[in-house]
Amino acid sequence: MTTDWMAELERIARGRRFDERSCPPVRQDAFPPPLSEAEICEAEAEFGIAFPEQYREHLLRKSAGGAVNRLGRSAAGWGWHGDSSTNYDLLATDFPHPDSLRAYEDELDAREPLRQNFPDHNAFQAAWEQWDAEYGVFQERRTSGAVFIQDNGCGFSTLLVVTGPHRGSLWFDGRATCDRILPLSLCGRPVLFMDWLGGSSMSLVGW
Repeated sequence: MTTDWMAELERIARGRRFDERSCPPVRQDAFPPPLSEAEICEAEAEFGIAFPEQYREHLLRKSAGGAVNRLGRSAAGWGWHGDSSTNYDLLATDFPHPDSLRAYEDELDAREPLRQNFPDHNAFQAAWEQWDAEYGVFQERRTSGAVFIQDNGCGFSTLLVVTGPHRGSLWFDGRATCDRILPLSLCGRPVLFMDWLGGSSMSLVGW
């Protein structure tokens, strides 16, 4: 059966919430107070995940925000203020290591419709729109199971993985320029939340 990629992109994109949670609060405390155990459990239940231990400890003992996007509850439910990139519907799906997607990405790139292969302009336009929508779905799924925990500006972000084998590790979303999502590394090991929050010297590791 042929997938209607435009319909699938519309469906999957609904997981990115463009409401009051995607905008910073009118008054942004530098270090908003921590959350209670009950509040954290409520947020986890709504998202269908368990927060990584170090991030959970930060929410419970330190702050609901600080150096990271603030987790809070609005009339629409729980979410991260200032974040319009996290796909909430994909939070419970395992974060995929970029290596696992390379073959599909290469195959997808090779299938991009070319105008010279379509004698009819409308047929080319329809094929290209379906391909572009499939590419959009692919991009959404690249950050499954991850929270855009900090906006680094210029289209760059820091990701906190909350689901799957890489749960608890921090990644750099550099797709704005290099189209890569790269792990943060500290002395050859994955960077965890407290490593990153403490500003330890770390590096990006390529594929």
